[in-house]
Amino acid sequence: MFIHWGPYSLASVEASWPIMQPGKWNITEAEYVALYKRFNPTKYDPDHFIDLARAAGQKYMVFTTKHHDGFCMFDSSYTDYKITNTPYGKDIVKQLADACTRRDMQLGFYYSPPDMHHPGFRDTSKPVRENWHGQPERPEWSSYLDYMQLQLSELLTRYGVVKDIWFDGLNNQEKYDGQRFLDLIHKLQPPTLVNDRIGVPGDYVTPEQFIPKAIPTKDVRIQGIDTSVQKKLHTGIPSAADFQLWETCMTINNTWAYNANDHDYKSSHDLIRGLVEVASRGGNFLLNVGPQPDGMIQPEFQERLRAIGDWITVNGDAIYGTTYGPIQGEQAYRTTTKENNIYIHVLDWPATGLQLSEVKPKVLSARLLANNQPLTFQQTENGLQISLPQQAPDKNVSVIALRTL
Repeated sequence: MFIHWGPYSLASVEASWPIMQPGKWNITEAEYVALYKRFNPTKYDPDHFIDLARAAGQKYMVFTTKHHDGFCMFDSSYTDYKITNTPYGKDIVKQLADACTRRDMQLGFYYSPPDMHHPGFRDTSKPVRENWHGQPERPEWSSYLDYMQLQLSELLTRYGVVKDIWFDGLNNQEKYDGQRFLDLIHKLQPPTLVNDRIGVPGDYVTPEQFIPKAIPTKDVRIQGIDTSVQKKLHTGIPSAADFQLWETCMTINNTWAYNANDHDYKSSHDLIRGLVEVASRGGNFLLNVGPQPDGMIQPEFQERLRAIGDWITVNGDAIYGTTYGPIQGEQAYRTTTKENNIYIHVLDWPATGLQLSEVKPKVLSARLLANNQPLTFQQTENGLQISLPQQAPDKNVSVIALRTL
């Protein structure tokens, strides 16, 4: 579960971008910056987030501690532009971190290297739209990097175990001296993972709002929404050494933050199939919610997350702990694998059984995960033929589990 939340939810606008690239948003920079003075999410309950994540089958959360606007959802000692100076007055990140510790939910922190509020990042006497890329040529830049170090140290020493730090460095990320912060993170919490958005290679790459069409490998850089990398991706099955760890982040509608006017929701059917696509190429699926101004998650998001969870309750063996499957590029199905199991995620249910031509290990058994029904099959040197019931057991994706030698 990715969580984008801040005072911007009051205005139903995207996080930070209305001041960086104004035009399509009906809000001025001054109005946006002042939103925190009205932010009072009285219904916020971290257990509400955790309950929903658990219902969706999600194993970890990534929370936006600070977006590009510079507003901190934690009680940082180094800025006044923060949650404890709102009418709400309490540290939201601390409450979530404590609840995640109590309930054994892994938690990571999104932290934005860009910061429109800090005078070391940019000349704050000018409108944000003029210098939102940052100004590393100014002598004040070093003071901003020191500020980043102080805040990351807070996040890594005051809030328990941090699963990962999710940077979002926008453009020209090399200006942040990323190795300095990798070293800091690994010193304070050695097991913490770091993504690839601070100008140095991280532990995993982060395609945004798209799913790679093939299995990512270490010789291809994937980030953001640049789909030009698709043609460079590995077209077969890479070795474990060449495989690139990855996680795609995606919204349920079209915006990361809460937007009462955005009703263009992806269906639960499409989201479940998206999860299958990601898992079949060895990735993780970081699905976003933007909580409402009061702290609740809107019903449309809840409905879809619970539908994903219902599917995972039945088919979780084919997702959790798996990696990319041995058959790629087929139109009718996807594959994942774990130990001696191959899972066939059938997208288009065949009328006359399923023929697979690339199953090399000896198959010992086949069954449907939906009802544990054994399936008859015949394996020859030419492939594997599986007999199937006439109707698909699942309207979204039906999964066949193969036990192999």
